[in-house]
Amino acid sequence: MLLKTLLYPILLIALANGYSEELTGSRPNIVFILSDDMGWAQPGFNGGDKDLTPNLDQLASEGMKLTQFYSHSVCAPTRGAFLTGRYAFRTWMDWRSEDFGKPSYLEKVGLTLAINDRGVPTRRIHALDTNERTVAEALKETGYFTALIGKWHCGEWLKEHLPMQQGFMHQYGHYAWGIDYNNYTIPHNAPARFAVYDWHRNERPLEENGYTTDLIGAEAARVIGQQSQDKPFFLYVPFNAVHGPINEVPRYAEQYGARNAALKIFDEAVGRILSAIDRNGFEDNTLIVFANDNGGLTEESNHPYRGTKNTTFEGGVRVPCIVKWPGHARPQTLNNGMMFIADFFSTFVTLAGGSLEQEHPLDSHDMTEMLFASDPSPRTEIVYEVTGSVRIPTIRQGDYKLMGDRLFNIINDPHETTDIAADNPWIVNTLQARLAEVGKERPPLGDKPLLMDPPLPYIYGLDENKKPPQWLVDRVEKVRATQPKEWAPGETPWPQAPKTP
Repeated sequence: MLLKTLLYPILLIALANGYSEELTGSRPNIVFILSDDMGWAQPGFNGGDKDLTPNLDQLASEGMKLTQFYSHSVCAPTRGAFLTGRYAFRTWMDWRSEDFGKPSYLEKVGLTLAINDRGVPTRRIHALDTNERTVAEALKETGYFTALIGKWHCGEWLKEHLPMQQGFMHQYGHYAWGIDYNNYTIPHNAPARFAVYDWHRNERPLEENGYTTDLIGAEAARVIGQQSQDKPFFLYVPFNAVHGPINEVPRYAEQYGARNAALKIFDEAVGRILSAIDRNGFEDNTLIVFANDNGGLTEESNHPYRGTKNTTFEGGVRVPCIVKWPGHARPQTLNNGMMFIADFFSTFVTLAGGSLEQEHPLDSHDMTEMLFASDPSPRTEIVYEVTGSVRIPTIRQGDYKLMGDRLFNIINDPHETTDIAADNPWIVNTLQARLAEVGKERPPLGDKPLLMDPPLPYIYGLDENKKPPQWLVDRVEKVRATQPKEWAPGETPWPQAPKTP
């Protein structure tokens, strides 16, 4: 009996190790779908209206739902962390490119609004450093076809900051943040106040008509249909849905209202991608991940969690995530392991048989065993923000999360109703010391001398803007003609930097 007791855990370890070896280098196709600003409670599988998300709900029933999956609390930081496997503060991606044209944000890093040599205010260039190794580059090294279809938000001006210089062999969609779904312009170009066109295929201006959500879904389906069984592919499909501005929605608005209609159209686009995977014979060997970039805009959309996008309460950082991989991710199961969006870097590269050896150290953990062998999560800590961000320094370690001076036990109190800092000074001090230690690893920002010129381009992308086609100029001028020409003193079309309490 004693021998059996001793041998049983050894057998389990051997089985787990064998499973790990089986999956390492198994080279599945990978389709990573990212929604934008979707709240935890919006999809039907998390309690939302099932009429709005039947395809997501079907995916959830066929896959595994992660209950403690986390992102950063706003768009660009999450994208930077996913692409690099590193916390956003390490690459200064906790600051968005557009923030460097906004005086209230610049003030927080000791900079002022830039003025070009003609005396015109303009933006300082900020983006994901091209020297960072992205997950697309790592997968491309192993022979994967790589494509970005949707929203980039990691740099929109210099060529070296665009997707095809960061490992993607195909690009479609927009470079910057909240694009208009119907005319493909960014409504403001801080500090300029007027629209800029932002729709591209393979880093060239693209003239199209249609609703961006539909177009992104169609392009992803088209690209999947071009793939073969002989070469694995990685599709990163970050939609702009359901990010604002949500104005004219092509269908369902009368029945559901504009915002819910936008969600239903997003779900239809996801269904189109899933159908393309099945129709082209890739279902059995395709790892599909659906996640969201940060919490929703209202606490209601994030129910039962407290907080919203741009906060580090659970409602801002705990987001829906589904993993489907036939034969490996158990259908209709919940996985309670702690996971951060950067962890997909190491997980994907491991599955592809690639190398995790690189110049910049990773914050990513390989989650292969947690996701596919029911092992505990190797992650015990998440650093959401450190000093130098516009948001509150925040860390999760084990059961506890420190937000500034507030402490919560996330396991006992996931809704963050009770601040227990006063009763746990030792935990507070320990986590504050850890945050200070990690914060020292932030690299210098520099003075950001490169400027966007012209300050108000017709299209994003320096090279693309040099000789924009006439159709593009006409489209942009038509939109600009409808925009306000004057603003009250101190008012801007973009939000001001959040004030730290």
